[in-house]
Parts: sequence; structure tokens; C-alpha cells
Amino acid sequence: MSERPGRRPKARPSISIGLIGFGAFGRLIAAHLGPLFPIFAFDPAACEPAKGVTLCDAATAAACDLVILAMPVPQLGAAIAAIKPHLRPGAVVLDVCSVKVLPAQIMLAELPETVEIVGTHPMFGPQSARGGVRGLKIVICPIRGPRARPLAAYLRKTFGLQAIIATPEQHDRDAAMVQGLTHLIAKVLVEMEPLPRHMTTASFDLLMRAVDMVRYDAPEVFYAIERLNPYVPDVRRRFFGLAADLAETLEKNGDTK
Repeated sequence: MSERPGRRPKARPSISIGLIGFGAFGRLIAAHLGPLFPIFAFDPAACEPAKGVTLCDAATAAACDLVILAMPVPQLGAAIAAIKPHLRPGAVVLDVCSVKVLPAQIMLAELPETVEIVGTHPMFGPQSARGGVRGLKIVICPIRGPRARPLAAYLRKTFGLQAIIATPEQHDRDAAMVQGLTHLIAKVLVEMEPLPRHMTTASFDLLMRAVDMVRYDAPEVFYAIERLNPYVPDVRRRFFGLAADLAETLEKNGDTK
């Protein structure tokens, strides 16, 4: 059936996105999603506006179709309590925390059953995403509702991200090694500075690039990775145990007496 003359088809309404937390990572999200969707951000500490983002109260941001919790894990419970009365039935709520088991437990316990829940972990930050996000990895954890996989497909198609579907437990097991060791080694090397920057090898330069990618992360990120991932303590003990064994072996072999 053809449209009546002079009438246009109704435009499909755009999905609204609410950002709860507008720090460094919230601004990174807004920089990529802002040109595509209306974004409403709530953060009591936010005072600098951003292009395409409307700073608002918690109720307005929570009433959006997609609500993103962009804050450290210890603040998750208080944030959910503030937005809970304003969430729309059928809305999707997701987090971007560096660990996944604990946030999944908090969201399942505290969010109303009328909303869907997706856990996400962008495996990058503002430093590593300065050149764009294409080719970078993001983990998607389906927690409640069917929209996690369509979200992963959208991120692959629109932004060129490598979207990996995993359970919160699978994520934290791998992240215990991938992030737990990276941030631990980086922390130790930063404490050893000043380190050589000129007369270096290619492998040392790569190591320092890894250090520089995480050295400016907020302390809360390091805390979450090292203390709130249930699988990290075993990895850390194994690492330090093997390092101690190697040091003892080297000292014994170096004894020529």
C-alpha cells in the first residue's frame, strides 16, 4: 500500500542511552555512542559538558531504554539503589566493570525482574582506545534476557569490536591471568622507576608500552582487578611462588664457591 500524498512514514524512535557515571570511561562511551544515540548522563561530580550528551539527574538517565552503569564495583550497589525506582520495564541495564562475577551477583540481587541484565567488559580503556576501538575486544556476559547476543552483533558490525560471549565465571578465570598479572607486573615496574628509556631492546619497549597503557588507570581499577576477582589470589600466589623458586635457583647457580 502506498503512502498518502504529502505524508511521510513516521521516523523510528531512536534508542535512548542513560549513563550512570561520567568519568573517563563514561566519556569514552559517549564519544562513540553520542553520534548515534541520544545520551543522558548522570554523575554528581560531572561539571564539564560533552558534545551530544545531556547532563541530567539520576531519574532521567535511569528512564532510558539502555542504562549503562559506569562506575567502580564498590559503588554499584548504591548506584542501583538510586536508579531502581526509575527504570522502565523492558529496559536493558549493563555494567562495564573489570570483573564480572561480583557485578553479576549484585545486579541480579538488586535490579528489578522487569529489566534485562547484560554484563560487559571492554578489554581496553581511554589510553589504549586513543587510536579508535576497531579491532579491540569486549566481553559480553548474558545474565538475564535475550538481548546480549544482538548487542554483541551490533558492536561487531558498527564499531568493528571483537565481541566475545562468555559467562561471568569464564571471564574472571581468564582475566585473573590476562589482567591480574599485567597490572601486577606494571605496578611493580612503576615502583622500580626510573627505568631505561633509550638504550633498550624491542622486547623491553613492548613491556614499557604495556606498563604505560595501565599506569594512569584509577586506583579503583587496580583494586577491582586484584581484589574483587575471585580467581586472582591463586594466580598471584602461583606467580610469586614460581618467581621465588627461580630466584633461589639463580642464586644457587651463581654461587661459585
